[in-house]
Amino acid sequence: MRLFPGADRIAMSTRADTFKTFSPQATRRALDMQGSLLMLVFCLALGLQQVAIKWVAADIAPLAQIAIRSTLAAFLVMAVAYARGVRVADARAVFWPGVAVGLGFASEFCFVALGLGYTTASHMSVFLYTAPVFAALGLHFLVPGEQLGVRHWVGIAVAFTGIVLAMAPTGAGSSADGPAVSSLIIGDILGTMAGMGWAATTVVIRTTKLSEQPPTLTLSYQLVIAGLLLLPFAAVMGDLSDIHVTDPVLASMTFQTLGIAFGVLLLWFALLRRYLASRLGVFSFLSPVFGVLFGALLLDEALTWNFIVGGIAIISGVIVVSAPAKRREPVR
Repeated sequence: MRLFPGADRIAMSTRADTFKTFSPQATRRALDMQGSLLMLVFCLALGLQQVAIKWVAADIAPLAQIAIRSTLAAFLVMAVAYARGVRVADARAVFWPGVAVGLGFASEFCFVALGLGYTTASHMSVFLYTAPVFAALGLHFLVPGEQLGVRHWVGIAVAFTGIVLAMAPTGAGSSADGPAVSSLIIGDILGTMAGMGWAATTVVIRTTKLSEQPPTLTLSYQLVIAGLLLLPFAAVMGDLSDIHVTDPVLASMTFQTLGIAFGVLLLWFALLRRYLASRLGVFSFLSPVFGVLFGALLLDEALTWNFIVGGIAIISGVIVVSAPAKRREPVR
């Protein structure tokens, strides 16, 4: 199932848009009060993700955080997958696509971890959400029927203009309220590369048999491979030997493991089974907005005028690219 059923173009506004649901076709309804509140929780949690990582970065490196949370969440997701009937034979049937999607997932969050060492959580929240634009470009060249129209190219142009504007230095040297301009640019580039990694997972899933598999199987591949690759990498970087266990660290890691890598995605799948995906997709664009707000409010991150304008342009371009095509009524 695409994020926006009936759309003839790519739509990928959230992580779970790369997955399909496999329950029997059921009648889905518009968002009610309960669905709206749950979707708000979903967006708030995703908006807090980068802030939670940055909050405890002095006590546990971002790379170590993501490696540990991926490993722990992998066991939880595999348990859920097994309970829902996924077996080893199912995993073997999509082994190489599973490895590919796991590599994309691992690279995405590796870039997020490295990027947060240079840029702010607010910046990372926006640049990570360039993923739908890169996914649209990839599918344009690889999947018949996914070719972009004029509207989509306009959206891509707006998004890339926003990227350039948001990265543009506002002055020489460093800012008294945050990282140096040169550091921000490096981190923003890494954030954009993370968006490319996310987009790569979408392209792999859309072009392989993974599109026909349960979402818990795909997520298991992503988390397992991320843990297998990032844990040794974090160890080599010395991040695992330099962990200071504090109450904020325990709180952040619990939230990231149970709230993000496990709970939030399962919540999304449950919402997809009950509500119209097009309605959910509109809500999901609140995630980067919340990320920027939380970064400014909780971490005292400075927001420059060019980043605000560029961020608005990026999100606007993504919405234009991801919006479903309007159905034309037949002429009578």
